[in-house]
Amino acid sequence: MPVPKRRTGKSRRDRRRANYKLAKPTTTTCSNCGAVMEPHRVCPSCGYYNGRFIVQVKSS
Repeated sequence: MPVPKRRTGKSRRDRRRANYKLAKPTTTTCSNCGAVMEPHRVCPSCGYYNGRFIVQVKSS
């Protein structure tokens, strides 16, 4: 069974781990009300998607 011939150094290990990061979530603005929202989702503030009314939003 193959095993590593040499120990992985701290520098090499840390350079490899530098790429493990969270991606920033993408956001768009609603074309109806201008609120910030996730793309391809119904707007949480007005209930519109793609210029059409989809969901009645509960007012608090």
